[in-house]
Amino acid sequence: MNQSTAPAPRRVHEIDAVRGFALGGILAANIGFFADPGYAADLGTMPLSEGPVDLVVRTLTLTKFYVIFAFLFGYSFTLQRRAWGEGDVRTRMLRRCLSLFVLGVLHGLLLWAGDILTLYAVLGVLLLAMRGIRPRTAIRAGCWIIGVTAAIWLVLAGLVMSDLVGMPPPAPGGAASARVEAMVTGGPLTFLRFQLETYPVLAPIVWLGQGSTAMAMFLFGMVAGECRLFEERERWAHLVPRILWLGYGVGMPVAVAVTWTSQSHGATELFGLAVNTVTSPLLSAAYVVTLLALIGRVPAIGRALAPAGRAAASNYIGQSVLACLVFTGYGLGLAGRLTPVAVMGVAAAIYVILLVLSDRWLRHHRQGPVEWVLRRFTTSAPAPARAR
Repeated sequence: MNQSTAPAPRRVHEIDAVRGFALGGILAANIGFFADPGYAADLGTMPLSEGPVDLVVRTLTLTKFYVIFAFLFGYSFTLQRRAWGEGDVRTRMLRRCLSLFVLGVLHGLLLWAGDILTLYAVLGVLLLAMRGIRPRTAIRAGCWIIGVTAAIWLVLAGLVMSDLVGMPPPAPGGAASARVEAMVTGGPLTFLRFQLETYPVLAPIVWLGQGSTAMAMFLFGMVAGECRLFEERERWAHLVPRILWLGYGVGMPVAVAVTWTSQSHGATELFGLAVNTVTSPLLSAAYVVTLLALIGRVPAIGRALAPAGRAAASNYIGQSVLACLVFTGYGLGLAGRLTPVAVMGVAAAIYVILLVLSDRWLRHHRQGPVEWVLRRFTTSAPAPARAR
């Protein structure tokens, strides 16, 4: 047996199911940008910003599922450390982060300008450097990161209210939005040109907007992994009522308010971002607890979601591929032509298609195609592609 081949981490199926669930929320949050590319004419606006359907989706998904996804990244890091051993974790994690970064750049340039893989790659290196800190220190650091981020938003809101700092007015639609829509739907080359123009502008916004919260959740997830939170759920079962109360009793009303403030353009929006930074983890935790309870009662839900979670990178890229085939010049070019209800219908169809494809693929392979490429680059020897 080749000693350089790392043993695969023991699958924690609850993590796979939660990750598969989070992929659905990420798709629902992102698909509006494919369907309504006019946001690129004014990066301060949200796509599909009219109608009750969009408001409901934004309330339920805005930042919540990225929080879950980031938490699971930190949790999975601990599983990889156990599988690789401390002797190999540094080299392999650095190689994995480099491969994620390259994949993210290609994803951002060719498919989806809002890619988060490059951000995760860079923060993954920071997480690697912090792997030796005590759990209590990691929790405190994560709380400080969230608190400081919220404070920055509050300070900006105060400066705007006092007229010490002005926010640029929303860009008018018309010609700019029409040009963007024409580029997105005109054909493969014009859409590629749109990506090349938009990605360098949008990538720093994604990093600044999500970076601090993602790092905090990486740290929380790393501590949860070290405590085997998903493997030993009975240890925190007594906290479930409190998590649900805080999530739905505090986090959900705040999410509704934040959705309302996102329609504004000024201090109110900044204040909403500050509050959302603090409360999003609460509502995200309630989502996860609710899902685990449902899986406990209806195991078929977990079995349906877990394959997508096992092939999370393949699904994340696959969402962009299918969305591009529907909305951009790579395919049907339907951007700007569908109602919000129809757009959510497309999102549901894409999600179901990827769930089915993931299940069928993993019946014959150990990991998704993108995961296979990442692991081949990460480890010194390629992982077996087919299941025994």
